[in-house]
Amino acid sequence: MAGTSSDAGKSLVTTGICRYLACQGLKVAPFKAQNMSNNSMVCRDGSEIGRAQYLQAQAARAEPESAMNPVLLKPGSDRRSHVIVRGKPDGVLESGEFATGRKHLALAAFAAYEELAEKYDVIVCEGAGSPAEINLRTGDYVNMGLARRFGLPVLVVGDIDRGGVFASLFGTVGLLDEADRALVRAFVINKFRGDETLLRPGLDQLTDLTGVPFLGVLPWLSGVWLDGEDTLLVGRWAGQFEDQPIRPLKVAAVRFPRLSNATDLDALACEPGVSVTMTTDPAVLRSSDVIVLPGSRSTVPDLEWLRRTGLAAEVQVAAAAGRTVLGICGGYQMLARTIRDDVESQVGRVDGLRLLPTDVVFAVDKHLGLTEGAWCGYPVRGYEIHHGVATIDSATGDAAEPFLDGCREGSVWGTTWHGAFENDAFRRAFLLRAAEVAGVDLDRDKLMRAESFADRRESMINVLADSIADHLDTAALLEMVGAGAASS
Repeated sequence: MAGTSSDAGKSLVTTGICRYLACQGLKVAPFKAQNMSNNSMVCRDGSEIGRAQYLQAQAARAEPESAMNPVLLKPGSDRRSHVIVRGKPDGVLESGEFATGRKHLALAAFAAYEELAEKYDVIVCEGAGSPAEINLRTGDYVNMGLARRFGLPVLVVGDIDRGGVFASLFGTVGLLDEADRALVRAFVINKFRGDETLLRPGLDQLTDLTGVPFLGVLPWLSGVWLDGEDTLLVGRWAGQFEDQPIRPLKVAAVRFPRLSNATDLDALACEPGVSVTMTTDPAVLRSSDVIVLPGSRSTVPDLEWLRRTGLAAEVQVAAAAGRTVLGICGGYQMLARTIRDDVESQVGRVDGLRLLPTDVVFAVDKHLGLTEGAWCGYPVRGYEIHHGVATIDSATGDAAEPFLDGCREGSVWGTTWHGAFENDAFRRAFLLRAAEVAGVDLDRDKLMRAESFADRRESMINVLADSIADHLDTAALLEMVGAGAASS
């Protein structure tokens, strides 16, 4: 599954195809040889993979594992990415090495594909970016490099909502060399709104020009905003929920430059009576009831940015006024008295926001794992991905109350656990407490009757699968699956 660009819809189309094929009785696995994303998830075996591939595994009704995303690059700056190979840290990759320094990563990716091919009927492979990034083709192992290695048929997805979809599809195929172009089996247009008959002349002409047929045209799905891996996709749920009271509980989450695991906000945004905004505007923080500092892949640099932009001052003012402030993972670390980081940013000791009686030290070994606990009697499951370890200062932390694996003091809360808000009862109890603090009349009965987050996610996956069934040539798709090495 290739795309004309990032956010062309590769991840969602792959998710839909995984569920559709699973519903046909096939044993299906997703695969992305290399993912560049700070949105990740922990598998049952403690390995870390891209959040999108974890979701695709759920769609395929398969157990998520590291082979499904053997290489994960987590950008720590504009010139450096932290490398995860088969779910475990494997050093860093500098920008100058991106085209030439990845041979061992390619070998790991190919071995993972072969491993999956032995266990599954179908492997649905997702590319990265565009297959026409000709500056990177020599070292490519995630787009046409993968397809060439295993003789995989390729679908190219174009996003019509961006405009210029015909030129994008034509240009993508036109930039491929002859051997790569021979593997392109079909085009798919994504995110279409309107009468499909208006597209038909263009579809026919593009097929005449390229020799590539169209598998179909997928419609715009307004209620589907499943786990994204690109920071450009953060907050796609904004404006999706129109049934809001005149005075909702206003949650403002800071959009850090190196934001990670922003999916922690998704479940909050679904709730009736709750308005969630991702922001870099101090005025938005000033007018909010709840401030969330989410995860960050670069805690210390993002903390410095928080201060430079004036956002840190707004967080401290909110805490002093008794408004609810929540830090998750990197955001929790920022709330500490001090941070010592000789690992991630290598800047040594810096002052935190001093809103919790904790001190953070970055360990060389990354903490990865699934977590389980409770708060106020509500069971909570989540996962942790972090180097920074927070400890409560014994001299000043007497007033701190345990909160999951972190603590709460006054109106300030912190935890390293991602995914905690996907637990319905816990999430709603936390929101009701925050609403009480803010003086907001949150409708408890309506909140408790709302659809569970797990059911909402499952519904969105099924909508994607139904769209595949209704709008693509599924006979051709199934034929293509049979023609692939294990499939694409």
